[in-house]
Amino acid sequence: MHTIFSRALFLLCAVVCSLSSFSQQNQFTVDGHVRDANGNPIIGASVIIESINKGVSTDENGYFSLPLNGNAQAYSLNVISLGFKQKSILIDSNTTLNQSFDIVLEESSVDLSEVVVSGKSIVNQVKEKAFNVNVIDAKKLHNTTLDIGGALNRTSGIRVRESGGVGSDMKLSLNGFTGNQVRFFIDGIPMDNFGSSFQLNNIPIGLAERIEVYKGVVPIGLGGDALGGAINIITNTFKKSHLDASYSFGSFNTHRSMVNAIYVSKSGFTAQLNAYQNYSDNDYKIEVETADLQTGEYYPNEIVRRFHDRYHNETVIANIGVVNKTYADQLLFGITLGSNFKEIQTRARADSPPYGGLHRKGSIIMPSLKYIKNDFIVKGLNARINANINLGREQNIDTLHRRYNWLGEFIEYEGPGGERSYSLYKFKNNLGIATASFDYKFADKHALALSNTLNTFNRKGEDQLRPDNQDYEQPRKTMKNIIGLGYGYEADNWNVNVFTKHYFQQNKFSLALDSETPGELMYHKRTNTFNFLGYGLALTHFINDDLQIKASFEKSYRMPENEELYGDLINLEGNIDLKPEKSYNYNLGASYWWRFKNRQHLYFNINGFYRDASDFIRPVLNRNQVMQVMDNLGSVTNVGVESEIKYQFGNRFSAGVNLTYQSLRNNTKYEGGQTTESAVYRDRIPNMPYLYGNADMSYTFHDVGGVNNSLTIGYNMLYVHAFYLYWPSRGSAEGKYGVPEQIAQDLNLTYTWKNDLQFTLECRNIFNKNLYDNFSIQKPGRSFTGKIKYTFL
Repeated sequence: MHTIFSRALFLLCAVVCSLSSFSQQNQFTVDGHVRDANGNPIIGASVIIESINKGVSTDENGYFSLPLNGNAQAYSLNVISLGFKQKSILIDSNTTLNQSFDIVLEESSVDLSEVVVSGKSIVNQVKEKAFNVNVIDAKKLHNTTLDIGGALNRTSGIRVRESGGVGSDMKLSLNGFTGNQVRFFIDGIPMDNFGSSFQLNNIPIGLAERIEVYKGVVPIGLGGDALGGAINIITNTFKKSHLDASYSFGSFNTHRSMVNAIYVSKSGFTAQLNAYQNYSDNDYKIEVETADLQTGEYYPNEIVRRFHDRYHNETVIANIGVVNKTYADQLLFGITLGSNFKEIQTRARADSPPYGGLHRKGSIIMPSLKYIKNDFIVKGLNARINANINLGREQNIDTLHRRYNWLGEFIEYEGPGGERSYSLYKFKNNLGIATASFDYKFADKHALALSNTLNTFNRKGEDQLRPDNQDYEQPRKTMKNIIGLGYGYEADNWNVNVFTKHYFQQNKFSLALDSETPGELMYHKRTNTFNFLGYGLALTHFINDDLQIKASFEKSYRMPENEELYGDLINLEGNIDLKPEKSYNYNLGASYWWRFKNRQHLYFNINGFYRDASDFIRPVLNRNQVMQVMDNLGSVTNVGVESEIKYQFGNRFSAGVNLTYQSLRNNTKYEGGQTTESAVYRDRIPNMPYLYGNADMSYTFHDVGGVNNSLTIGYNMLYVHAFYLYWPSRGSAEGKYGVPEQIAQDLNLTYTWKNDLQFTLECRNIFNKNLYDNFSIQKPGRSFTGKIKYTFL
């Protein structure tokens, strides 16, 4: 896994330059080393002399060697790499004989939101990998106020759905799989146990160096039961001491700040600190139906301001240890501390009465251990071991016996009660994770990989308002273990991976039964166990230097999550009868690169996918339609295609567009043992976007207001086609609920001074459209944000 990640990082800079040679006279050689400001080698940088149509690329150590002749007295040597400013050096053939250059490239502020690395690279070991990977170069987005979720929402095949503004509930869909069907990792560690204080839409993009998006088959090094995709967030790591800080302020009283710091001594001692906070009143205006609490009269299409949606969170991630030792490449002991507070404004649907006092708060206290060693015990064996446990708490507070309307007015009732369920329930999920992965290259073209991931869950809770309630004493425990074994073969233009995974889960809980005494309950303890075996194959072939094809297949399983089984006690009701879901996943794709002499690059990718899932887990409204509950649907198929085009002209202009279509269909012909065909057989799965895409462009003006200063203007557009909330074949077209077509457009402007200081202005939803990810739950309107970021070291 470590090798895969390292090579994926190399690909972020990859550009191939293969230019025709010419007859040579009075030949001499220019060679050198290309590195960044931190001294790190830049792999795949193009070293070009355009006047004679000749060039090379730097190797995996950043070195190049370019043979020339003396027909011309002077040449202009151009050094180009994605993400860096172009550098030109004048070479005089009369004086520059066999000279070696040390070339340092400065980072560019061009807003390239995504660098696709699913295939092409000049590094042979990387381009032969079979996994279909997109990589978001997060460093190009550090000037923005995006969170991780917002950055992912601009990626092909991904749709992020939020229930409101900052800190709201979020669901992510990847090629038709959504929510927990897609697994999330941070530095290869599963995020299953990070709690509500550490979610994708409250993690600032500045925490990440890059984000790897695996579509379809997932490397077994990322241990887990992903049904058809995984997202791995690679955090900022530096080889030398570093310090930067940022702060932003925007509409709806939104504040975000972040500090990244690292100290590395010559002896190998290192200390890392990442700290960030988010705050927002989320008091944006929405259009809803209001009610007079005294008369009961309803007023449709009223414009009101949200009044109970404040959110804030604070997080500190600290690590201390050693690096680059004989016994460890990394040995780090860490602690993650965090807290969050969230007022809950809406139910599952905004056309229900709002809440005015219900809120939730939580904390994260998570000690961790990380160990990485290449050539562990024997040469060629790489090891990675991680362990952590979350000892934080979550609490729901619902003590006000009131009924609110959207004007903020309320009726007070006597006696104990609550807006939903009278509660001061406080609980600890006691989530623990231990992972170990090993990869061993035992021959020139052969490698083995082994991984194991163990998850434990044990919810303990109490309610001060109901100290004698036996329900809180009942067991809610889960133990899950995923083990994987894989084999990889690499040839000159082929790469093949085969693997198998074993899935195990055991759940312990209690069922409430009526006792012989009226009004009392009996609890019957239950245990269910799941054992499954999955397998898969992934391969890739380079037909030529510019054309790559990929194919993969996997039989995968996904175990029900803790919150799906036991509920989140806010808007999700538990369902202990959930069964694991299974899917046969097929993927076929192709990528093509065009490279032009005038530093223009054009990339095209198309990928088709087919999913055949059983016991598909999806959210539905519970009986009273106040909360959601997860439910199994017998059989679901999904046929889809995604495509992307990216264009870049040097380090000045970039543009791209991506589009995804998926036909997610109910393939359950007979329901509940019935012999008549289901009325919704082959219906499109409701409440699921099926056509969506993004477009983006940016232009950078260099040397604005001084040398090495730049001004970048960026634009982004999101499109989502309308979709139904319920089954399309039921009800009349006029009376169906649905989410309307969405078009959101954003602008940003960034001024960079000496590569150290950045000023950014953003406008999101510039035309102030009513935007919805979920039915009737309106997202923020037009907003403005200013941000300042400074790099001290």
